Amino acid sequence: MQYRNLGKWGLKVSEIALGSWMTDLNGAAAAETARQCIRAAYDAGVNFFDCADAYSGGEAEKFLGAALRGYRRSSYVVSSKVFFPMGRGANDWGLSRKHIIEQLDTTLKNMQLDYLDLYFCHRFDPTTPIEETMQALSDMVAAGKILYYGVSEWSPVQLTKAFSAVKELHLRPLSVIQPQYNMVDRYIEDEIVQLCAENGAGIVPFSPLAQGLLTGKYRKGQPLPAGSRATHQADRQINNLLTDENLTKVDELARIADGLGVTLSVLALAWILRLPQISSVITGASKPEQLESNIAASGLRIPQDALDEIEHILNYHPFVRKIG
Repeated sequence: MQYRNLGKWGLKVSEIALGSWMTDLNGAAAAETARQCIRAAYDAGVNFFDCADAYSGGEAEKFLGAALRGYRRSSYVVSSKVFFPMGRGANDWGLSRKHIIEQLDTTLKNMQLDYLDLYFCHRFDPTTPIEETMQALSDMVAAGKILYYGVSEWSPVQLTKAFSAVKELHLRPLSVIQPQYNMVDRYIEDEIVQLCAENGAGIVPFSPLAQGLLTGKYRKGQPLPAGSRATHQADRQINNLLTDENLTKVDELARIADGLGVTLSVLALAWILRLPQISSVITGASKPEQLESNIAASGLRIPQDALDEIEHILNYHPFVRKIG
């Protein structure tokens, strides 16, 4: 495993991180598999574990905290997020000072930790001034409850306003962002990557395999694999990606991966890591074998001729999409 700095800051994170978004905690067998994934990740050198208060209504935080408790606190980096409703009250959601502080305390209790390494605003809150949110997060750094803070899925305009508020109010820095980024969703390349480079913020993208599209399990003209996400996902995000255009790209990308002697998923992760602004890639794993495959992307450098061919296949053009 190789490690990178979090943007310009001193914290080192593993190039491959393990996220909790898709962690299945339904039943003893599923929970044991999830524990095995965390153990295998740690043993392989993964030191960054991502979570959120909204994942399984706080149960994912409790599970991750318990799974990491046997390791030295200094040996791992753990994050969580705040924004989505955690109750029915008017102040049980969003990015107000009240909700951030109260929910952070709940997260620390859930994980049985004294502090979080990273804390993210899960989405943008249009009902709260950015200055209030940034001040609250900066104060939590000063209080020692979090070490670094950032945001997830904010637009370039929202990010610009946040960076400006930090400078104008002389706050602790906004150090990291967690956007969606993969071969078929490259919107951050238009403005956000440069914004982060200018402000020293690291980028730790999620959904690097585009809901499973870039694993290669979905192929043109073939039935959906039994038990795959496309057969049961409620919001059908992966199904919306299974277009003829995308599946043609998958076939062509798989050919390049074969030529390099790696799987398509490893190629897709290494392709993200080609950008120096990327600090770590947040991956999911439903079993240890998937994790082992993901870890193979750390340190892999894709030859320039292959990068050029990938660029031709992807044929990316800047576009506008809803963020968040």
